[in-house]
Amino acid sequence: MAGSSFGVIFKISTFGESHGEGVGVVIDGCPPQIKLSPQDFIMEMTRRRPGKRSSDTPRREEDRVEILAGVFEGRTTGAPITLFIRNRDADSRPYEILRQLFRPGHADYTYFKKYGHFDHTGGGRYSARETAARVAAGVVAGKILEPLGVKVMGFTLELGGVRVENIELEYIGKDPLYCPDPLASEQMQAALSDAGKSGDSLGGVAEIRVSGCPAGLGEPVFDKLDADLAKAIMSIGTVKGVEIGAGFEAARLKGSENNDPISPDGFLSNRAGGILGGISNGDQIIMRVAVKPIPSIGRRQNTVDRLGRSAELKFAGRFDVCALPRIIPVLEAMVKVVLADHYLRSNTTTRRKT
Repeated sequence: MAGSSFGVIFKISTFGESHGEGVGVVIDGCPPQIKLSPQDFIMEMTRRRPGKRSSDTPRREEDRVEILAGVFEGRTTGAPITLFIRNRDADSRPYEILRQLFRPGHADYTYFKKYGHFDHTGGGRYSARETAARVAAGVVAGKILEPLGVKVMGFTLELGGVRVENIELEYIGKDPLYCPDPLASEQMQAALSDAGKSGDSLGGVAEIRVSGCPAGLGEPVFDKLDADLAKAIMSIGTVKGVEIGAGFEAARLKGSENNDPISPDGFLSNRAGGILGGISNGDQIIMRVAVKPIPSIGRRQNTVDRLGRSAELKFAGRFDVCALPRIIPVLEAMVKVVLADHYLRSNTTTRRKT
């Protein structure tokens, strides 16, 4: 199976299945002498882990990261790093109904068409469980970015049709939905409760902000920084769209309105979202991410079986009502992976020139 690796210098390859022994990631290209221990992963893995909200999946996983290789006496060696997260609470029994039936909106059908089979026990490789490995990789990428002063922060901008009106960034860490607007958060939680009771799910929009990113990251043609960020984000299962800066709003503006004037002190606006010509300009990088509703729902749906015959499906497995807010640390992790990769690529180029 191709497509399990991402990056050029800082390269990650994830492995494992939702209901297998566990999931993990091999990281190649990490510089040596970076302090790294299992404790470094606890906070980010906890943010992604379910169980803090009634809208989360009932699945309970410890998500403890084991360092199997690439670290000696608490520091990276420069060799590939292998991180492993064991599955402790996989229960395949509710998924038996899916052995012959495809879940609408899920990857069962397309996976079957491509490979001639699909893992009905939780989705295997295309399960959201795979993102635990990405979060672990993001912690290592963050170690590379930290000395540069780069900070990546995400929050829930919209959920179930409720959109944030007042952004109070200091409130994000206190809110169960990582929402910067207390009033909007209450309305979002009510929407989640209603959807859960009716056996349905909700979508939403996340915003990611990167501060402290140096100018000059990214390549001007196919490896544009914004192109790689978009690919990284779109590779997450529930993501259906990415905007950078003004995004689609830029299509409605004139050049005189969309251009960011430049002064001796820097840019006077940021409709470019911190990236020009595929290269970071030193301003804040701003992205918005469209997250579709979770396809696994408790309502009866029309589908087909493996032989193409009409069928009905009412699934009673374990799933979230919405990917938000648990997807936010995953989004942040993939952004960190891209930035770390481009930083190392830029430094390698500079060293070769000198």
